[in-house]
Amino acid sequence: MIKVKKEGVILKKSDLSFENDSVLNPGTFQDGNTVHMLYRAVRNGNYSTIGYCRLEGPLKVVERYDIPLMIPYTSDASNGIEDPRIVKIEDVYYITYTAYSGINALGALATSLDLITFERKGIIVPKFTFDEFKILAECNNLVNAKYFRHVRHFDPSEEVYLWDKDVVFFPRKIGGKLAFLHRIRPGIQLVMVDSLDELTKDFWNHYFLNFNEHIIMDPVGINHESSYIGAGAPPIETDLGWLLIYHGVYDTPEGYVYSAAAALLDIDNPTKVIARLVDPLFIPEYEYELNGVVNNVVFPTGTALFDDTLYIYYGAADKCIACASVSLKELLKELQLNKIDYEH
Repeated sequence: MIKVKKEGVILKKSDLSFENDSVLNPGTFQDGNTVHMLYRAVRNGNYSTIGYCRLEGPLKVVERYDIPLMIPYTSDASNGIEDPRIVKIEDVYYITYTAYSGINALGALATSLDLITFERKGIIVPKFTFDEFKILAECNNLVNAKYFRHVRHFDPSEEVYLWDKDVVFFPRKIGGKLAFLHRIRPGIQLVMVDSLDELTKDFWNHYFLNFNEHIIMDPVGINHESSYIGAGAPPIETDLGWLLIYHGVYDTPEGYVYSAAAALLDIDNPTKVIARLVDPLFIPEYEYELNGVVNNVVFPTGTALFDDTLYIYYGAADKCIACASVSLKELLKELQLNKIDYEH
């Protein structure tokens, strides 16, 4: 079993009005010894913006903004913007987040050249109703039946879309294409396009008609991810493939339990899963992970690599931001012992 060290809580809520309820689920970008952290800041009433802090080294916070870095700007995000992830592709930062309207939760994108000014690209995932999705996706009978379990019920007069969250870009183009993961429950899907302008209604119609081809990982019948999974931190390029730190969820009589998990994707064809840990990488075990706004949650969304040590930043019990560390070499070695022996 691989050894994971819990580094503890590194960021808590403050008395500032925009983050006086909780801070959680940070996106990180490493620049040498500096780690830029964009995090979900929640004020009382469950309204989220994106805060910013800067770390020197993996654990020491040396700067923290007293106002949000990003705020909602459209009706799609009238109840807040949540769970940022960040990568830099060539000279452009890609910041993805979930726009939450109080009814719909959909993946959105902003870009920046300097992390000071931002160009809002808006929703980049499909705005499809569940029925529209189901009609197209069920044409392929290989799709996991869990995709067709609609569990959200609202006033029928409202526009209700299929929830599509956890949008995470790869940190470079693959075969000249932009690539990102997204999550329609219960699995993780992949999009690869030459340009974001391709993401039209026609594109998504074709995508859903061939939905099974775009699912890279579904939950497997083991305890820690038997309910659903979702992309976590941006994939990390290694000599063995793309290292994906993701979250797995299973249901209990006391509610969902969120754990951190790991897999390896083929470097040139990330639809192919090379290896996948059978056991969770780490689970909720300390008080700050077990008890909070939502109990029993570790939700990994960012990483930084210092020498051979991979630091994994995560939301703990939807209350605070914590960090765990692991040897990258040992993690890859463990993954090599859990290779997938079939073609995806």
